[in-house]
Amino acid sequence: MTRISLTVDGSLVADDVEPRMLLVQYLRERLGKTGTVIGCDTSNCGACTVHLDGTSVKSCNVLAVQADGSEVTTIEGLAQGEELHPVQEAFRECHGLQCGFCTPGMIMQSVSLLAENPQPTEQEIRLGLEGNLCRCTGYHNIVKAVQQAAGQEVTS
Repeated sequence: MTRISLTVDGSLVADDVEPRMLLVQYLRERLGKTGTVIGCDTSNCGACTVHLDGTSVKSCNVLAVQADGSEVTTIEGLAQGEELHPVQEAFRECHGLQCGFCTPGMIMQSVSLLAENPQPTEQEIRLGLEGNLCRCTGYHNIVKAVQQAAGQEVTS
């Protein structure tokens, strides 16, 4: 076992973990952060996307011990109490989801994209979300949601 200490959604946690435990497993199984979805276990789908020290990462591709000393933000950590994060609100308003399975990862990647590029073009949004897969929506409403969160005029 290896002792780790990290901040998750603003709360300091310390735990003993197996060195091979993935961050996604730690978040879900030990901390109950089930909004971080296990999709493919191969880093292809992006459903498990979280922010590690402010950088978007696929948590199925990071060991929990690699997050030692870091700050992790999950989908549960975006909202401020009952007030949704602007990207969460835009996904809700633009119906940027269908089954919802990919939504947490899409939102986390979108937040990261907008932090790096506050006014992305449609093409830049599509490229910025390229590593996150949706099997339901065709991406149209997801792109609209990111545009709305960026304060851009959204047309149907």
